[in-house]
Amino acid sequence: MAMNSLHDLYVEELKDLYNAENQLLKALPKMAKAASAPELAEAFTEHLVVTKTQIERLETIFKGLGVSPKGKKCKAMEGLVEEGKEVIEEDGDPSVKDAALIAAAQRVEHYEMAGYGCVRTFAKLLGYADAEALLQETLDEEKDADVKLTELAESVINVAAEEADDEEEDEEEGDEDEEGDEDEEGDDEDSEDDEEEEEEEPAGKAKAPAKAKVGKK
Repeated sequence: MAMNSLHDLYVEELKDLYNAENQLLKALPKMAKAASAPELAEAFTEHLVVTKTQIERLETIFKGLGVSPKGKKCKAMEGLVEEGKEVIEEDGDPSVKDAALIAAAQRVEHYEMAGYGCVRTFAKLLGYADAEALLQETLDEEKDADVKLTELAESVINVAAEEADDEEEDEEEGDEDEEGDEDEEGDDEDSEDDEEEEEEEPAGKAKAPAKAKVGKK
């Protein structure tokens, strides 16, 4: 579709968001399942319900425009979802992975906040008051979701991830101490062996036979 007017751009951006929300609809259950912290899993599950409502709002707006919501692939959301998938498939400490999941989710929220902020403004300029109100409602939800994720990260998830770092450092220091003790024990044993060899050496030497004196006739 050619973008020759603000209305054309408005419709294209709405289609982009519609596809983005549907991609997220499939990704959120996987993120909830991958989360180890119950609070994080619950946050993803709650946002799944919110996302369904947001899709319904977009469908209402498209119906008012007399335009199909389908026909566009949101490549930005595709990349964001792929990043989240990589986090899910990574091995690592569960609390650290939770922190990574929050980071991935907040990238999504910020993308959606930017998108909904733009189309809300377009709707206002074009005189679509009903659509403006619906888009503002969705924008407010995205902002709330971002705030909740930040609070969860700062109060629970990132704290647990930091504790995991401390535990790993303690384990590494413990391994180094054990290696150092083993090296010291090995040095002590070598010293004891050297001392024993020095003590045994004189006793092991045989006395040379005395030479017979030959008298002169």
